[in-house]
Amino acid sequence: MHLTVIRMIAHKVGLGDMGVHDALITFDRKGEIFARELLGKSPLFACVIGTTNTAKIRNISAAGKNPEFTDYTPPADVELLLLGSCKCIPEVPVTPEGIPTPALITRSMLKLSNIPTIVVNSGVKVKPSVPFVELGGTPGEDIRSGKAVQNAEGVLERAKGLGTELSKSMEYLVVGESIPGGTTTALGVLLAMGVNAQGKVSSSMPDNPHELKLRAVRDGLKAAGVTPGSLARDPFKAVSIIGDPVMPAFAGIVLGAAKKIPVLMAGGTQMAAILTILKCLDPSILDNVAIGTTRWITSDKTSDLRGLVTQIGENVPVLAADLDFGSSKYAGIKAYQDGFVKEGVGAGGITIAATLKLGVMITKEAIVRKIEANYENLIRGVHGVRSN
Repeated sequence: MHLTVIRMIAHKVGLGDMGVHDALITFDRKGEIFARELLGKSPLFACVIGTTNTAKIRNISAAGKNPEFTDYTPPADVELLLLGSCKCIPEVPVTPEGIPTPALITRSMLKLSNIPTIVVNSGVKVKPSVPFVELGGTPGEDIRSGKAVQNAEGVLERAKGLGTELSKSMEYLVVGESIPGGTTTALGVLLAMGVNAQGKVSSSMPDNPHELKLRAVRDGLKAAGVTPGSLARDPFKAVSIIGDPVMPAFAGIVLGAAKKIPVLMAGGTQMAAILTILKCLDPSILDNVAIGTTRWITSDKTSDLRGLVTQIGENVPVLAADLDFGSSKYAGIKAYQDGFVKEGVGAGGITIAATLKLGVMITKEAIVRKIEANYENLIRGVHGVRSN
């Protein structure tokens, strides 16, 4: 699935004529049509949050200063999106290395493009101090128990209703997520449903702990008495055994909305697990769905999003935000260039949506400067000076 830079093909599809900046999005051939359909349109961003005790397995996730902190990461992320500061913690959400959350990217792009946002709670331990839609889910358990998620089908049905309602008043929908440990649970669901995903899911760390993730998944499958591939036609059981609470909520929203409007699934290799669930429940909607991520995911040599998508549904486009933080004056932001974090909280998808809405009004340099400004406001807020 070859990715082509917009400037190389703009003359073929009219994207250049419509003002899209030629250095901010890359996509495969089918993504040309999808991107053109969204040009100039205004989406809604739905950010689904959840937690899982799988994230507390040591060294499996970098979404938080330490494993116990991962309960606070999703609520802090959405507080940052909507308020510009965090209320559930007195600081900026960072990795153990001090690298700030990708919610910083997402907020910056949301503010630049004036895209509205709703928060959807699929099951968190710490509730955010912002308005949210409640789906009645519960936090996920450690997948090694073989009992990861409760009431997956009920959550999906409620989320489907939400997606249907949103589709009545929006031009298109961008759905993102925040759940630490999500690539490990994605690996579990993909393997349980028969997708060859071993060594193919990404990581928020440069050194992808594939063996650690695989060991956790194998322990969970063994505890549940399930063999890889045996749940190819039973996504609810796969999620219940070895998934996370975001999966049924995310999939349900897409199922409800994509019947009427385009849906951009904003995320990395976790989107492959969502795609597998969608294909099993309603393959017809895949014609109205695309994945939006960052170029740090599509160029990551330790994972293979495009290969996973090809296995699951080769007609689903993959678009990537061609972000470049090499010029940043902050080491934590520049670290994204070295393979840290890569994606999350809809960062890639929202960058794509903002680019398609604003066109030449947005550049890579403008994005870096906006992110730095928001980062500076966060730091000032933490130290009691000012926060926007």
